[in-house]
Amino acid sequence: MRGGICYLLLLVIDAILFIGHGCTCTNSTEDFGTPKPPHLIFIMVDDQGYGDIGYHGSDIHTPVLDQLAAEGVKLENYYVQPICSPSRSQLMTGRYQIHTGLQHSIIRPRQPICLPPDIPTLPEQLLEAGYATHMVGKWHLGFCRPNCLPTGRGFKSFLGTLTGSGDHFSYQSCDGAEACGFDLHDGDRPAWEMSGKYSTFLYIERVKQILRNHDPDKPLFLYLSLQAAHTPLQVPTHFLHHYDSQSNRNRRHYAAMLSCLDDGIGQLVEELKIGGFYQNSVLIYSSDNGGQPLSGGSNWPLRGGKGTYWEGGIRAVGFVHSPLLKRKGVVSKALIHVSDWFPTLLGLSGALQSRHGLDGHDVWGSISEGLPSPRTEILFNIDPVSRKPEEPYEKALVLNGFGIWDTAVRAAIRVGDWKLLTGNVGDGDWIPPQASSGGPERWKKLEKRRNELGKSVWLFNVSADPYERFDLAKARPEVVKHLLIRLAEYNQTAVMAKNPPDDPMADPELHGGAWSPWLGLEGQEKDNEEDDGRRERVVKMKHCKLCKLRALFKKVGSRLERNTLF
Repeated sequence: MRGGICYLLLLVIDAILFIGHGCTCTNSTEDFGTPKPPHLIFIMVDDQGYGDIGYHGSDIHTPVLDQLAAEGVKLENYYVQPICSPSRSQLMTGRYQIHTGLQHSIIRPRQPICLPPDIPTLPEQLLEAGYATHMVGKWHLGFCRPNCLPTGRGFKSFLGTLTGSGDHFSYQSCDGAEACGFDLHDGDRPAWEMSGKYSTFLYIERVKQILRNHDPDKPLFLYLSLQAAHTPLQVPTHFLHHYDSQSNRNRRHYAAMLSCLDDGIGQLVEELKIGGFYQNSVLIYSSDNGGQPLSGGSNWPLRGGKGTYWEGGIRAVGFVHSPLLKRKGVVSKALIHVSDWFPTLLGLSGALQSRHGLDGHDVWGSISEGLPSPRTEILFNIDPVSRKPEEPYEKALVLNGFGIWDTAVRAAIRVGDWKLLTGNVGDGDWIPPQASSGGPERWKKLEKRRNELGKSVWLFNVSADPYERFDLAKARPEVVKHLLIRLAEYNQTAVMAKNPPDDPMADPELHGGAWSPWLGLEGQEKDNEEDDGRRERVVKMKHCKLCKLRALFKKVGSRLERNTLF
């Protein structure tokens, strides 16, 4: 009897231990079965042309980028916007410009405008999802109010510039001839003490510092927005020696800037590996727009360049590198747009709840697994501000636009294989690399396009004709009509374009010599009459000839200082 009781007790104990062990296994399986959110590293470079990377046959040495792309997925049907602010705004919001009011041009330093505060940004969403969010580099999305700064839009730390361009060593930035100031900020304060350090070096060092201070078990979103290779063309001298045989001064400096950038990204990837981030990271590389041939860039063999809606202005260098990719070492022809990164990165983080209000698509399946792209069309832009009053409305709407669309409005759209452009979409020359700017011979050997007078509509099959050599607008009027209808339908959803005049109160001379927010500051609006009087004095000062001359000399002096650094 006693033996039977002991036997039963042993069975009960074994059962308890088995159940407990089973529970432990279940918890452990859940822990290991739920993947950690990946670290997201987004690298945006400034003004890199489609033809300015090694794997596109460039004369520029980019071994690190070439290797990262070769081991990842090269994006060869990838589009951005033709200039800085629009590309950056669509990355940050996942929305087309017509839905943010930023349809026209860039955000100028003195414009009282920024990303709409009611539209959530990528870092804000990732911050809510438990990510640490850091930005290093160029912002160029407005800074008129403190809540427009990167640290007001979801980034926990920021080191970089607020304006569109500036000296890579002194960080002096000018807007026109009459407004110049210092533009390097650490958080919300001017970082005067960092002046003199080359921008690419400075930014890479800050990235390495962030990685060294971050716990790799906590998800990280790092946005590195390099200022290179935007003008002014400056680079430490030893990088120039790679291109001693290059006789074109602009091309030589531009190429050296990209080689320096390539070296810096190699350091970043090495730091990811040392710090334990690499195996659970997704690294995305993208140019913000096409290259500027007059500043050393090359988009050959594509047509046009920066500032245009030809392929050379909007088809970008881009790739994804990650151990998490299911396919590696491949080329993706999936149609992808810069607005797609917003939902794609949120999808990877587990934070994407809905695509409501977004124009971007989650394209991770297309990139990682080769699935068909959910995107079938891209609205590049509709810019109503571009329409000149003297353009004959009757001809632009009725004759060229079939009564559907005013073709004097600058617009561009791609649907499937077809791309339509209307209005003044920018210079559409084909510029071979050897014909980049260089003194009096700058236009030698250029292939010049010749458009008939009054032409305002172009149609291309960009899958069959990526170089846009065969305009099919006359041959395929039914396709033109279909795409004009799509433009008109998109335009029905557009918000009013915001293009306010420059505010004289933004002048850095009124803010200690640095570009910084000038609206919505504490105590600023206590005395409206005093503020109005101050504004009036500033306006008068800006119109006085002596002041303009002084500002001009200051700008020229800044340029002379740059030239000594070439």
